[in-house]
Amino acid sequence: MTTVEKIYDELKCVIDPELNINVVDLGLIYEVNETNGDVVIKMTLTTPGCPLHDSIVSGVKYAVSEVKEVNSIDVEVVWAPAWSPDRMSEEAKKQLSGY
Repeated sequence: MTTVEKIYDELKCVIDPELNINVVDLGLIYEVNETNGDVVIKMTLTTPGCPLHDSIVSGVKYAVSEVKEVNSIDVEVVWAPAWSPDRMSEEAKKQLSGY
């Protein structure tokens, strides 16, 4: 398993508290780059004024720090492209629809 795959596995433990779905299945993680243990994550939130911004970003940093190959973590919150429900995994869509 590559370091990036391990990072994605850990990111699935970060739950958006409002929707109770992990940030990967919600489609909030746009990009994960790793070079020699230095990780840069580009992600978004469901809305620009999300009151849980700091909590979610802190959760992402904590989860990624659990990967032993990681030396540093930079999380960049971006707003383009804007998040939409189309970015969600099929599993997340099922959870929200109740099926």
